[in-house]
Amino acid sequence: MFTGLIEDTGVITKTLKNKSGLKLSVQCNIPVEEIHQGDSIAVDGVCLTVTDNTTSGFLCDVSPESLGRTTLGAKKTGEKVNLERALQFSDRLGGHLVTGHVDGIATITTIGRKGDFLEISFTTPENILKYIIDKGSVAVDGISLTVSKCTSSGFKVMVIPHTFSSTTLEYRKVGDRVNLENDMIGKYVEKLLLMRDNTKGSITKEFLERLNFK
Repeated sequence: MFTGLIEDTGVITKTLKNKSGLKLSVQCNIPVEEIHQGDSIAVDGVCLTVTDNTTSGFLCDVSPESLGRTTLGAKKTGEKVNLERALQFSDRLGGHLVTGHVDGIATITTIGRKGDFLEISFTTPENILKYIIDKGSVAVDGISLTVSKCTSSGFKVMVIPHTFSSTTLEYRKVGDRVNLENDMIGKYVEKLLLMRDNTKGSITKEFLERLNFK
């Protein structure tokens, strides 16, 4: 479990594709002695398991499932990635609950300045967009962000200067693809409501009225 508050930006130093997936080597500023084999680390929002240490970072394997659902398969040597180690229960929960299980990919459509802030717009597949709400939380490449506005085809976020300068958002441009993870609460609520109604259909206005949601 993660919070979406990025701990470090690392650099991919090597990618090695094999029949079953991809092995990544990541250089980072996290002390090597604090990274252990078997630890979970979110790399651009994707929960990966450390398989070994290097002198300046760690190695991890990316499964075929993760390659098909995220942007990790397109990463190149020298590319920067957001890093966050798994949450400790003694930590403050400053972002929102993030699992590192990416739902899909969004595309940046506009980037604009509003004073000291950065406004970024994304287009999003419909199956992901339905879980995104105004003022709700979303993880973009593992970064916990607040949705400022939903549109018919995506959403917008307003990024504070600290988040911009301490994550890979600083290097993003229009057309870039990013990993997206929805707030898990909406997905759980949808499934529970559908199971309660014993239906495999979608949630409609009529369905909610039957359950006394007004």
